[in-house]
Amino acid sequence: MARRIAAGAAYGGGGIGLVGAAAVGLLLAEVQLAKRSVNGGTAPLPPTPDGMYGTVYIPSEPLRLALLGDSTAVGQGVRRSGQTPGALLASGLAAVAERPVELRIAAECGARSDDLQRQTALALQDPARVPDVCVIMIGANDVTHRIPPTQSVRCLSAAVRRLRTAGAEVVVGTCPDLGTIEPVYQPLRFLARRVSRQLAAAQTIVAVEQGGRTVSLGDLLGPEFAANPRELFGPDNYHPSAEGYATAAMAMLPTLCAALGLWPDSDRLEVDRHEGMLPVAKAAAEAANEAGTEVTGARAPWALLKHRRRRRLPPPVAAEPTAASEVHPGA
Repeated sequence: MARRIAAGAAYGGGGIGLVGAAAVGLLLAEVQLAKRSVNGGTAPLPPTPDGMYGTVYIPSEPLRLALLGDSTAVGQGVRRSGQTPGALLASGLAAVAERPVELRIAAECGARSDDLQRQTALALQDPARVPDVCVIMIGANDVTHRIPPTQSVRCLSAAVRRLRTAGAEVVVGTCPDLGTIEPVYQPLRFLARRVSRQLAAAQTIVAVEQGGRTVSLGDLLGPEFAANPRELFGPDNYHPSAEGYATAAMAMLPTLCAALGLWPDSDRLEVDRHEGMLPVAKAAAEAANEAGTEVTGARAPWALLKHRRRRRLPPPVAAEPTAASEVHPGA
């Protein structure tokens, strides 16, 4: 199914759906119950983490990191900028590279994949400050708004291609598993999980084919999320908490560093960790079923499936305001 979605996106198809109309009709009541439960909580407005991290390493030339996507990329659900995924990734990247990192947020709360064109233009608006690496976290709102999956992945593919053409490395955090959301009940939970994973696999295929790397967010990167929803979900029972974002960032940081050539194990495969070279579609399907898995392009149509070793994130340090702070994610 993921390969069909990706092919439909590449050749202009738009009619490949994941859910039949009859199934949607049966689930409308549960959808309304879930919406009331989610909206019953209050997520704080997202802080603005834009700025320079790792200033202890100045006068080194800073790395430029941009985040694109939806409220997950912005960090909605937490109250301090140091708890957002952008700040966590920038602090971690600065510590590994021993260079300052300039963070810029182009993501927007509530964004869907069709907003990536605008966000990409924002990230690339200054030709003299093209990001060294861009992180894209998108997909959940496409599922909840029933956007045709071919349209979603077509927009993602175009964004990755444009960023790569500009010279930026790209890491895509694929669609999270909406079946882990606490207010969602069966059979909607099963359907949400299936739809999320199929979209995540299709995102992996198109991102890798355009020269990017992906990390499957799944149940937000580990069994901790399903086992500890009270700790890893925010107060609205939908967005992650500070602990949830830290879990996600810790799993994405190794891929971010590997994309920039900073990770010591590079792309060497470890068979005992069930890593290997697989056809892209096969690797995408396996990654969608195991959160925290990286997929990187090799020789077409092959891809590397990796489970990178995670490292503890350094304590986040407040960013120094820079010109990048002019970009403010909307609420």
